[in-house]
Amino acid sequence: MKKLENIEYDSLLANFKDILKKNGLKFTIQREVILRTLYSINGHFTPDALYLIIKEKYPDLNVGIATVYRTLNVLEESDVATSLSFGSQGKKFELGNKPHHDHMICKICNTIIEFEDKAIEKRQEQIAKERGFKLTGHLMQLYGICSKCQKTETGE
Repeated sequence: MKKLENIEYDSLLANFKDILKKNGLKFTIQREVILRTLYSINGHFTPDALYLIIKEKYPDLNVGIATVYRTLNVLEESDVATSLSFGSQGKKFELGNKPHHDHMICKICNTIIEFEDKAIEKRQEQIAKERGFKLTGHLMQLYGICSKCQKTETGE
């Protein structure tokens, strides 16, 4: 399994180098560490949280928060990473190499719960077809209150 992961990362890294070149940006160890860290962690992270993880894991690496933000923006513009917007709280990013999934977001604690539902996917395709719309992708975000926050609100 480890070998498959390396091949996948190697392909991602080669793609990243091409993206940087097309955007007139240099490939640096700092940018690679940002990509590698995003690849190796699971979940959704703000640029600030990703920066803190990198600083902890690579204390001798000179990487600035601006580099993290710029690199994530380039990755997002190239569909390598995706983000969820939290309004004034900013964005949370994840690597875009996962199978398609949707998100439920708690409006109190901002917990993100990923889910897949074949019936929802099929229905979306049907709706698009009925309306003569060629569906090329979508992003579904459901907002509400997670079970933990519901318990806190009711005092359970």
